[in-house]
Amino acid sequence: MIEVGVPDGGPREVAVSDSRELPAQAGVLPLRDTVTFPDMLIPLNVGQERSIELINDVLRGDRSIVMVASRNPEIEAPGPQDLCDVGVIGVVARMIRVPDGTLRVLIQGGQRVHLERWVQTEPYLVAEISEAADIVKQSPELVALMRNVQKTFSDIVQQVPYLPEELQIMVANVEDPSALSHLIAGALRLKTEEKQALLEELDVSKRLRRLSEVLARELEVVAIGSRIQSQVQSGLEKGQREYFLRQQMKAIQEELGESDEVQQEANELREQLGALDLPEEVRKQVDRELARLERLQPAMAEYGVVRSYLEWIAALPWDTATEDNLDLAHARDVLDEDHYDIEQVKDRILEFLAVRSLKPDARGSILLFVGPPGVGKTSLGRSIARALGRKFERISVGGVRDEAEIRGHRRTYIGAMPGTIIRAMRDAGAKNPLLMIDEIDKMGADFRGDPSSAMLEVLDPEQNANFRDHYLDLQFDLSHVIFVTTANTIETIPGPLRDRMEMIQLAGYTEAEKLEIARRYLVPRQIERNGLSNSKIAFSDAALKSIISDYTREAGVRQLEREIGSVARKVARQFAEGKAKRKVTITAPRVRELLGKPKFYSETRRRTSRPGVATGLAWTPVGGDVLFIEATAMQGTGKLTITGMLGDVMKESAQAALSYVRSNAYELFPELPEDWFAKHDIHIHVPAGAIPKDGPSAGITMATALASLLSGRPVRADTAMTGEITLTGQVLPIGGLKEKALAAQRYGIKRVIAPELNAQDIDEIPEHLRKNLEFVFVSEIGEVLDVAFEAPRTRRRAQLSAAADG
Repeated sequence: MIEVGVPDGGPREVAVSDSRELPAQAGVLPLRDTVTFPDMLIPLNVGQERSIELINDVLRGDRSIVMVASRNPEIEAPGPQDLCDVGVIGVVARMIRVPDGTLRVLIQGGQRVHLERWVQTEPYLVAEISEAADIVKQSPELVALMRNVQKTFSDIVQQVPYLPEELQIMVANVEDPSALSHLIAGALRLKTEEKQALLEELDVSKRLRRLSEVLARELEVVAIGSRIQSQVQSGLEKGQREYFLRQQMKAIQEELGESDEVQQEANELREQLGALDLPEEVRKQVDRELARLERLQPAMAEYGVVRSYLEWIAALPWDTATEDNLDLAHARDVLDEDHYDIEQVKDRILEFLAVRSLKPDARGSILLFVGPPGVGKTSLGRSIARALGRKFERISVGGVRDEAEIRGHRRTYIGAMPGTIIRAMRDAGAKNPLLMIDEIDKMGADFRGDPSSAMLEVLDPEQNANFRDHYLDLQFDLSHVIFVTTANTIETIPGPLRDRMEMIQLAGYTEAEKLEIARRYLVPRQIERNGLSNSKIAFSDAALKSIISDYTREAGVRQLEREIGSVARKVARQFAEGKAKRKVTITAPRVRELLGKPKFYSETRRRTSRPGVATGLAWTPVGGDVLFIEATAMQGTGKLTITGMLGDVMKESAQAALSYVRSNAYELFPELPEDWFAKHDIHIHVPAGAIPKDGPSAGITMATALASLLSGRPVRADTAMTGEITLTGQVLPIGGLKEKALAAQRYGIKRVIAPELNAQDIDEIPEHLRKNLEFVFVSEIGEVLDVAFEAPRTRRRAQLSAAADG
């Protein structure tokens, strides 16, 4: 401690010098955005080559090093002119080499030093140094400054989360004023310039005074933040709270030199919307909403509503369209590549392309694909989009009961958003995509509205150019969109909606078609999905035929693909376990080993072996099917019992069939006793009683079953029939002949009896199927009975009695 020269009896001003010996010169380590203080333990990451070399040389010597802050932190390798004049000398206490080549060092700070003269700049900086000792003026003011700094810092610690509570205790126990200033200055998050100014101030009283001002400012900022939080939580009146926060935000933004957030967002939206070629009506609405947005504050609920509305408008493809690929040959190749057969659909798409090439401004088409599950309706829509070069989006409306799902919700509702149509257009990113609306036959209606009615505008070419979503409340042009809808049945689609769509029937596949589809698409796809290759597995045609006939019974090919996938998985497991070493060829016997016993088999011969059973053909939403209609008689009073969960139409068909047989019984069966019907009850049953059945096409099958019962002759096992019967014995036409013929093929039936008026539908049935099936067209029930039985009808009383009494 050295006297500086003060009057006797007055405050003493002394320069306090550290007792540790100071070298005449030392290496200088530049610091970026960091200021060290005496007696601090500083961890540093060292990455520059010259600094690494300095650390290595220091460790070989007395470990002393001077740490000096850079005036410009953006300079990578600061020179002498870029460094401050005052720093801290320290001792390297620990050093760790990191794998990336950098060093992590821990330096124990020592005295404050002044850089007197630069000795060298290469390979690293070295300077002559001298101690910059503290000047301590012992006085009551110094004590007051210490206490004020300690109290203010203690208040800050209690309110600032980044300062630990232990620091409050340490500061309270420090008695040296210089050490107190160093400890607090090093702990606070201050600007580099402020910290360097505190380091360069040698007069401890002045340093504490400046530190006191800094602490007072920091405490005020903390207090303002705490006050804002307290006011937010105190439940102030909404307008006052918003005004206070706006004023605070405005003051902070002005202090930081930042622009208004609301104006910035409005400008971004205005720029996005300005780049779009919007219709005049939309442009006016956008300008009005932008003006509203600029007047609102972000804290207001309506601000988010308006911003979301404008973002939706900016996201829609008002003027973006993809160019159609009108190359008919390319389209044909794509459709053939993705789907087998379905020539009617492919021809319709090629017709559309031909028209579009001749009339580029033609409106979009609206197609309805009707067929059982698994025949490729949805994947066909994707292929059409690929062939045309259009974007593809799929919407599923199965189970939709709310009209707002289609048209959207009005903006007055919380959480309102556009409907599925507008959302699909946003996702497509073009105004002329192909939109596939799946399961349109499964839309419902309840108290929230009828979505099928909302679809009327969407699917009407005369109206959808001005489609208006409730959320947007603006006209959006859908006339350039190709709509493709799918359904399993048209009965549940309202007539007005069905009238707006061009219906294309997709029947099920024949066994030959399934075999070809399996070869081309299903087998390669399942081989790839299960991690196999053609060098590890192969399917023979016999194996595929076995899977088709013995393990699946469907109109489509979904179950077929699942069974093929099951075989592929089992083979993949064999390879994974090391049981298979070479290529596995799947044959029909191997299929039974892998999939177990067959799930389906032909039972027509067993079911029709007794009199009173006839095989009928039925149409269902999932394809054609076979029905076994059974009739029996017992002693009674002439009652008719009908079971099998039949609908009203089918019950009426049973009654009409019985009435015809009774009215013509003695012509058909002369030996039948006159009182037979009065003494016997008749029971007609259609098995699979848990499945609802309806329709008139089982009329001739019921009449044939009754005739078989009364004649005692069984119906031919290879014969199935379909047709509506009248009381006069006429056979009326039915629908779904192709689907029923496919069902007959699946069940191994060789002959189909159908109404004569359906003979024109034979062209819809594939030629190879017609070769394997014999079609017998009839116009009245007598012709049916002539060809349905095992042998020509006889009138043997013994057979009749046996059938009746049995």
